[in-house]
Amino acid sequence: MAVVAEKKTPITVAYGDGIGPEIMDATLRVLHEAGALLDIEQIEIGESIYNRGLQSGIEPQSWESLRRTKVFLKAPITTPQGGGFKSLNVTVRKTLGMYANVRPCASLHPYVATKNPNMNLVIVRENEEDVYGGIEHRQTQDVVQCLKLISRPGSERVIRYAFEYARAHTRKKVTCFTKDNIMKMTDGLFHKIFDELAKEYPDIENEHWIVDIGSAKMVDTPEAFDVLVMPNLYGDVLSDVAAQMTGSVGLAGSANIGDHCSMFEAIHGSAPRRAGQNLANPSGLLHGALLMLSHIGQGEIAERVHNAWLRTIEDGVHTYDIYDEHISKQKVGTREFADAVIARLGQEPQHLHAVRYAKRAEMRLDVQPAPSRPRKEHVGVDLFIDLPGGNPDAIAARINALAIPGVKLTVIANRGTKVWPNGDPDTFWSDHWSCRFERTGDQFSTKDAVHIVSALDAAGFDVVKSEGLYTFDGTRGFSLAQGQ
Repeated sequence: MAVVAEKKTPITVAYGDGIGPEIMDATLRVLHEAGALLDIEQIEIGESIYNRGLQSGIEPQSWESLRRTKVFLKAPITTPQGGGFKSLNVTVRKTLGMYANVRPCASLHPYVATKNPNMNLVIVRENEEDVYGGIEHRQTQDVVQCLKLISRPGSERVIRYAFEYARAHTRKKVTCFTKDNIMKMTDGLFHKIFDELAKEYPDIENEHWIVDIGSAKMVDTPEAFDVLVMPNLYGDVLSDVAAQMTGSVGLAGSANIGDHCSMFEAIHGSAPRRAGQNLANPSGLLHGALLMLSHIGQGEIAERVHNAWLRTIEDGVHTYDIYDEHISKQKVGTREFADAVIARLGQEPQHLHAVRYAKRAEMRLDVQPAPSRPRKEHVGVDLFIDLPGGNPDAIAARINALAIPGVKLTVIANRGTKVWPNGDPDTFWSDHWSCRFERTGDQFSTKDAVHIVSALDAAGFDVVKSEGLYTFDGTRGFSLAQGQ
């Protein structure tokens, strides 16, 4: 057997929680028997670290290992619910700049039951931005907020990766999902950058769908898609949906790609109720490991394992989660499934399509220099106030009576909907009011915004937040209220 790598590649491995140790043992055993050349550093993460009082779920020396090896094969972990615990997955991805989450989703018809026998798509999800910044605030008794952040360089990196991935894996089309008919600035920026970059890849078809109807199309006709790229939240939801459409979330692995470090994992959780019973299907983590092998230049080993796995599935050797007495021939546990894959190394499926891993392709993943900075003008401020039982006409009357120089109150909104002037009496009001002040002269500055806050505070208003209003080369950089 030819081997593509001449020396062992250092990787960091975490066995995780719940079923993690069992499926990691099975996965590493298969990789070893297939001839993978790996130099393994083991770290401890997850529940045991949380229980020691570290809310991050990872120790400082573990970061050192990740930065040294730059490759992380991770079993599922258990994140405590509630409290101040942050998701370790999100922490690792963001800390180490893993900007693209890659999830292949292909059906195994007729060996794993699915309503989508011709499905074979890849979802590339932006991994660092969107609402997953986790920037949340409680502002009033009734209202909390979560900030959605989309950046030009963050969007460009993941969109370019999707096109480069398609080219490297001979995929023919890249589809973008956003909701820019509503979130015209955030999702609108993602869509705009997609259209800009698509012009650099004339050999690859491109298209855009609004995420709701696009999702419906994906569920109804998944074979119409090839590579999909989308912001973080949509990608998180739809990659799980797509994995389940193939027959089981438990079969899917994912890659988290960064410029300096990448992480590979199953997409399912730690399933503590199944731990220690030799029941869990190791396929999700195994598929994450195959993506890892391809990433580190051992694609030939990945191909050998993947085809042996397909032959195992084809031969009806199934764990309990996909076992079907009408299709399956043998129900096995975690260890026995790994044994079955090992026994078929060197074989290929007879009915399913054998996989071929391309040699590691050079991918152009640079981010282009930002265009020249636009002329930015400060033109006003939105002030958010906490006022239970308030009335927009009364709020406007109180504010206008202050006669604040240099600005005028132009609109009051409640949870994004205009309620003054000329609000609709049927609009529901909470205790969270947004008051927009726009300049009346040629100049406006942060000092003016502070003066307005001070004036409202002195008048007895509880100001809970402010947002500057800016134009960029004369283009409005803020949204209008619904109905404005």
